[in-house]
Amino acid sequence: MWKIFRFMKGKDRGYALLCLLLVAGQVWFDLTMPDYMSDITRLIVTAGSEMSEIWLAGGKMLGCALGSAALSVVVGYFAARLASDFSYTLRENVFYRVTDFGASEIKRFSTASLITRTTNDITQVQMLVAMGLQVMIKAPIMAVWAIMKIIGKSQELSLVTAGAVAVIITVILILMKKVLPKFRIVQKQVDDVNRVTRENLTGLRIVRAFNAEKYQEDKFETVNRNLMETQLYISRRMAVLMPVISLVMSALSLGIYWLGASLVEGIAITDMAAVMARVNLFSEIVVFSSYAMYVVMSFMMLVMIFMMLPRAQVSAARIEEVLSAESAVREGKGAESTEKGSIEFRDVSFRYGDAAEDCLKHISFRAEPGETVAFIGATGSGKTTLVNLAARLYDATEGEVLLDGKDIREYSFAQLYDKVGYIAQKAVLFSGSVKKNLTFGETGHAFEEGDAEQALDIAQARDFVEKLPGGPEGDVAQGGTNLSGGQKQRLSIARAIARKPEILIFDDSFSALDYKTDAALRKRLNTELKGTTCLIVAQRIGTIQHADQIIVLDDGEIAGHGTHEELLKNCDVYREIALSQLSQTELEAI
Repeated sequence: MWKIFRFMKGKDRGYALLCLLLVAGQVWFDLTMPDYMSDITRLIVTAGSEMSEIWLAGGKMLGCALGSAALSVVVGYFAARLASDFSYTLRENVFYRVTDFGASEIKRFSTASLITRTTNDITQVQMLVAMGLQVMIKAPIMAVWAIMKIIGKSQELSLVTAGAVAVIITVILILMKKVLPKFRIVQKQVDDVNRVTRENLTGLRIVRAFNAEKYQEDKFETVNRNLMETQLYISRRMAVLMPVISLVMSALSLGIYWLGASLVEGIAITDMAAVMARVNLFSEIVVFSSYAMYVVMSFMMLVMIFMMLPRAQVSAARIEEVLSAESAVREGKGAESTEKGSIEFRDVSFRYGDAAEDCLKHISFRAEPGETVAFIGATGSGKTTLVNLAARLYDATEGEVLLDGKDIREYSFAQLYDKVGYIAQKAVLFSGSVKKNLTFGETGHAFEEGDAEQALDIAQARDFVEKLPGGPEGDVAQGGTNLSGGQKQRLSIARAIARKPEILIFDDSFSALDYKTDAALRKRLNTELKGTTCLIVAQRIGTIQHADQIIVLDDGEIAGHGTHEELLKNCDVYREIALSQLSQTELEAI
């Protein structure tokens, strides 16, 4: 799990080293106090001791206590600073890594899980770092140092202390074995709660429209109860630790003093030397008791870490899984081409990673610069997958996709998306103004003042944008929830047009438009973007009837390829789709 600490910055590593040194100083102060306690005990029972000597020893003991407290405050400050800086860096790296993910990686992890990993999991690691620098470092140093202090003082008392430590370690190991698998389950169950909550909030209007509140409540109740029961299982077993530690500490203290009393009693008082031997032994028992308590306290502090460590360990593994994930779509080194606006599929087949067979089979076609190529077919025939390959959201399993005569995999992402404007099947808008959405991202050319207005005009969006409060500077809610489906689609189209790409890819992007707006938009595309190649996925014959090429897909294969008139004569699948939308008379009139 500690592989993720490679993301710690140099300054943070310096803080960690400083915390280590300060903790060592704190432990030195703590473990020096029992020595002064022994001196005070000896001075009190020794005849002729000066009060000034007792005050001096007491002052040194107080100084150690104050020094330990001061270092504890400083360590707490640097630990908190380091934990927040580290979690900031970690969140940044996870966010950037997820931004580089392709569609297959998002599908693999799921959106809900990625949100949990970016928030809850990193918080768990942050808490461990903050506590670890104060406790995880201190506990072993204190335990080892205290054990070295008591070694050789008394074999009997050492055995009692070793027995207490053995009991604590045994209990910890047993509990860890039982609860560690459950911590792995907890984080997955947090994903489930996140998923159901997000699903319910996203579809709240649909839930109400279908009177499905009870159904959604039951779904949430199931995942919420599963999480609660797992957490209760963990809490009930971890609750055993503190009582066991308290019992062991009390038993150890009792055992040391009982055994110590026996040892003191075993020294017969025959002369003054025997009296001094008893005094020395008593002071050693007092010191030994203090050091033994420090040993047990060290394990008590480790218990606090052990209560956090399993969950943080699982969270760290989940974070590392995201950071180490390799993107299936890798950026090319860059390519130069002489063509502009052509795209070609050469015997392309594609299969999703977990699928049993190809969903696209031996697709071949070429779109010349300025041409419009349309794709139509039944639901699930592979239309969206095909244009996703053209936008390089996935890479072809077999064959080649050529852009401007070069393999699409050779282009850098910046080069590729300067050439391609992609309008997704589901219109996605971001919070901010209309203008910021239109000039979203970076392109190879700088946005000019008139680009946004021209794009709105072509996309038939100018009328409703000007009616918004603030016009082009008007606010768009997250996801465009303050706009209708058709308005969102038109803004998405305008956003792609504003980039002035060589190729425009419309993935069923006219579905929410009425026939009049659809026709007007396509007319403007044909007249004002003549040199732009268009790939259009559509369901309506009216949207694609004037395309230069129409490709009919059926079960991932090309069932027909030609113009509207040619396909009506030669392609049964296309004719069936056309007759399901228009009458024979209407088709003949087109």
